[in-house]
Amino acid sequence: MKKLLVPIYSIQNDLADVKAVIYGLSTEGYEIASKLAKKNVNVAIIDESQGSAITLRSEIARTYPNVNALIDDEPLLGLEPLDLAVHAASYLFFAPRIRKTGQEVKSDISTKFKDAIKALNRGSSIIYNLPTGVGGNNENIALIEHVTGMKVGSDLNYYYMPIGPEKFENHPIGSFKSKTDSTMVKFLQDTEGKPRFVDLGSAEFTHAIRVLAHYSYVASIFEMCKHVQDSAAREQLDQEEFRELYIDDITNGLFDLRAISSSLEGAGPLMYLVNGSIKGMENYVKYLIDQIREVLKKNELKASRTRVAIAWTIDVNEMRGDKLDLLSTLELKLKDYIGDVEIHQGETFDLYHTDKTTITIACSKHDYETVTASGPKSDMILMKANPLCEVVRQG
Repeated sequence: MKKLLVPIYSIQNDLADVKAVIYGLSTEGYEIASKLAKKNVNVAIIDESQGSAITLRSEIARTYPNVNALIDDEPLLGLEPLDLAVHAASYLFFAPRIRKTGQEVKSDISTKFKDAIKALNRGSSIIYNLPTGVGGNNENIALIEHVTGMKVGSDLNYYYMPIGPEKFENHPIGSFKSKTDSTMVKFLQDTEGKPRFVDLGSAEFTHAIRVLAHYSYVASIFEMCKHVQDSAAREQLDQEEFRELYIDDITNGLFDLRAISSSLEGAGPLMYLVNGSIKGMENYVKYLIDQIREVLKKNELKASRTRVAIAWTIDVNEMRGDKLDLLSTLELKLKDYIGDVEIHQGETFDLYHTDKTTITIACSKHDYETVTASGPKSDMILMKANPLCEVVRQG
């Protein structure tokens, strides 16, 4: 047993001299910061909305399992100016919350990235945690050299390590000229093994292939299910594994998919595959609303005598803002048709009494289980936001 304790203690001693800064008080950013703090790394996490760095000690990381708990409790933490924290950093992780959509996404990321890197010191390392499209890291390197006046590869080190969603984790870390960093290996290694370093292009392609493979599969399911009209066929399909796919699942990596799309040029098969997947996911909201209209028609309900409860628990501190954006779109489009729409999030599902019939839309497996755990309600119709828009409870 003693032989095992010696190298662990030695690693922690080595890491105590390392200063890491995470730019972004996001769920993913806090997970990185917490992991490093528990390994005795000197860690600060930057709240980009406040422009200050929070010192994250190991006892704080152990007390608060996620960033939501930290924000809710508001403990007294040490603060320092953003520029001072970045200038002293050996490693800078870039994991901000991105809430812009459409054409504004790229400029929002660029603005925050410039803010993060402007005070970098010579010899430090940048770890980029947002997904990029093909060639996106070359653009990042050009921006770093323009803003700092230093050269990546000689004055600074650069790594590409996109994090989240869960389905796309644990792929190799992209490194400028495939350089391996022994200190990063120490503080990033876990029970699943040591991180593997590859060149930037290989890391980009690996992530893009995983994202596209996932979405081409999911988009195919959702598109095919739109054409299933026969009730017997629907009952058979209800037994398949994809009945547990929800709108929450299809939104998980849309940010990544759009990043790939914006990096491609021309009109080849790859572009059609990427944009077709995006279109299929975006069109699901319209399909879902059409199915809600069918429910009203079959149950002879008037829109004025109906309310819709959207049960969708979303982590508001995720780096990607796709779920929040899609939830807003769904709410607005439903209000155009029904008017009385409310959003429910959290571990409980409580409806205030009304004389209207309620259609509850469960947007994730977690929310479906939360709604069903609340018990049956005579005036509620429950629908899953899955490929078949399955109605599982009729009043």
